[in-house]
Amino acid sequence: MTVLAKKLFSWLIKAAILGLAAWFIYHKFLTKNSDLQEFGIKVSSLTKGQVIGTLTAVSILMMLNWTLEALKWQYVSRKLINISIWKALESVFCGLTWAIFTPNRVGEYGGRIMFLPNRKRIHGLFAMMVGSLGQNLITNILGLTGTLWFIYTYKEQLHIGELFFWCIGVLVVFFLFLLTLFYFNIEWMVSLLSRIKFIKKYERFFNIMARYNMDELLNILWYSVARFMVFTMQYYLLIHLLLPQLGLLTIVMMVFTFLIIQSALPSLDIFDIGVRSFTATSLFAYVTNEQLAVVACVSIIWLINLIIPAVIGCFFVLKLKFFDRYA
Repeated sequence: MTVLAKKLFSWLIKAAILGLAAWFIYHKFLTKNSDLQEFGIKVSSLTKGQVIGTLTAVSILMMLNWTLEALKWQYVSRKLINISIWKALESVFCGLTWAIFTPNRVGEYGGRIMFLPNRKRIHGLFAMMVGSLGQNLITNILGLTGTLWFIYTYKEQLHIGELFFWCIGVLVVFFLFLLTLFYFNIEWMVSLLSRIKFIKKYERFFNIMARYNMDELLNILWYSVARFMVFTMQYYLLIHLLLPQLGLLTIVMMVFTFLIIQSALPSLDIFDIGVRSFTATSLFAYVTNEQLAVVACVSIIWLINLIIPAVIGCFFVLKLKFFDRYA
């Protein structure tokens, strides 16, 4: 390709990404999302200070959440290249813009690794997977803890006997043990993949996953725990605002349970507000009959945590380099 052709192709890709992101955000947020209007109706009975204070706190926590993710990305990518925290933030927000129109947020990987040098991008994909494995482990540990609490607390409504509950508990503990063992021994997976003939030739790319030692994997988990706590705090603040009758333990455990169910469902960020709302209302129906409040909480978290960052990421899409050099 000529220099001019590469430049033109690069700008066409950027324009397509921005166009898709803009269309999806407009289509869902401005034309079809009545849940956020319901939020306005629900908070009309509250004082202005309560609403503004809570939304401000949730927004600050959003920035903390993605800053923690940027720090984790900076940490895992240092096996390849040292990047500044600002560049890590840019890549995280850019990835969120890609994520909103791709299934299961796979575009987040592509958007983020594009900030790495061309020769490091595939390696970066596998480095990012290590960070994702850490987040997945924490989500499973805390989420399944919440799920066990939920099942035990409402076992009569769920028609689950004591013996069956303890069988579930044993299976959960065994599953978490295997998941933890796998995480701290990622080199086992690398070794297995390297034995597969048609995959072995790509070993130079996925072998990076085996380079993280125990201390580094543990540090990744601490970043993941911090992010999970930030999620939980966001939900707690909103739920407590709209449903103050619910206790701290109940809210936290219900949120833990909701987050693991949400993580297990296939989705498209821009459309999964309906799935999130249905899941949340079905789950929280055991503790409250105020479905409107639950839908409002889920909707505002969706807006603050995903849509606003995706809009911010649009500005960073323009900085992408699809070709390291045009010559």
